[in-house]
Amino acid sequence: MTRLELLKIVIGRARANGFEFRRWYTTRLALPWTSAEAALVTLEQHRNYYALLFSHDFAQCFWKPGAEITFQVPARTFPRRMPDGSIQMVSRKPFTRRSARKDAWRYHLREMSLAEEPLRYIRRYLNVEEDVTDLAPCPEATTRSGSRAATARATRSSPKSPRPLPADPPAFLRRPYP
Repeated sequence: MTRLELLKIVIGRARANGFEFRRWYTTRLALPWTSAEAALVTLEQHRNYYALLFSHDFAQCFWKPGAEITFQVPARTFPRRMPDGSIQMVSRKPFTRRSARKDAWRYHLREMSLAEEPLRYIRRYLNVEEDVTDLAPCPEATTRSGSRAATARATRSSPKSPRPLPADPPAFLRRPYP
């Protein structure tokens, strides 16, 4: 997934929660508005998207107050002092975490400022697949019976089918701006 595609998804989610991208772009960056796609390209160039990611208006809309957030906590290893005084290395497995806070956006701005790559930090809170692969139907199932039902059974037996990504631009790019 490219940085531009990720920015489209991130801005789309914030716009769905009430973020006014056009107003933010013209007031904060003081650039003339031509189109949403041109604005996204401008943000993507020279890491201008940092101004967007660390904007309080954007953060308040992206992380709505009281909304439950689901994110993946990565695996990590760290030293810990045990009750007997010895220091041992503790290994934690990755797990999914859910949280609901009134001021979640402040917490996430703090954490994002400490992260190496803020866009990668915000990526953890989007439920999109990083690498999309199309599963081809099992060839032996279609040759045996040649029916559409056999192909459907073969694809249904896969543990998890990938979510298809839309081919057309997101709705916030198609919607006319006031």
